[in-house]
Amino acid sequence: MVTDIAASELPFDAVLCDLDGVIRFYDTAEVTRLEAAAGLPEGITAAIGYAPENDLPLLLGQIARDKWAQSIVRGLGAHASSSDAHALAKAFTEADFWADEAVVSLLRRVRNHCPVVLVTNATVWLDDDLSALGLTDLADSVINSSLVGVAKPDRHIYEMAAKQVGARADRCLFVDDRDENIEAAHELGMTTVLYRTVDDLRRALAGLLNSCS
Repeated sequence: MVTDIAASELPFDAVLCDLDGVIRFYDTAEVTRLEAAAGLPEGITAAIGYAPENDLPLLLGQIARDKWAQSIVRGLGAHASSSDAHALAKAFTEADFWADEAVVSLLRRVRNHCPVVLVTNATVWLDDDLSALGLTDLADSVINSSLVGVAKPDRHIYEMAAKQVGARADRCLFVDDRDENIEAAHELGMTTVLYRTVDDLRRALAGLLNSCS
């Protein structure tokens, strides 16, 4: 619900927000444990899993979770035994996750005054993940790369998000934890926040929330 306040009094007409690295975070403890047990450097599984040749097809909806896991097994093949590679791929692709309640609380407050759109490079099972987190009602709209066939930092996904809520790019606040995604939004004229902590978001939203208090 949007409050009855003149749009010209608000600093933004919409808040476009990334999901992973801002709202959602993964529990990596089991992957770290398995890497150590296999004598592998910490983070090698993530480096392989998130390599563009492995995760971009997933984020564009071109492959399913099992194919993604297989690509991780292949990538680990030169570094670990088959059993260790399979165990790591399973732990990585099925890791538990949680939501930062401080960020969720801020976005719920924002939504009382202007639309919130999740703009995320995500998987086809994102709706199930949001349901598990209790966040199906967090945003007015979700632009999911695996469903629209375009991933950040491609400008088209930002344009889709702004159009979805009828906002001009220069009236949008865009929040993300990756430099390349922020740069693409900035080039479109959006106000941007490179997210590192919840205080980054709180400061960026202060003008909006204070003008509505």
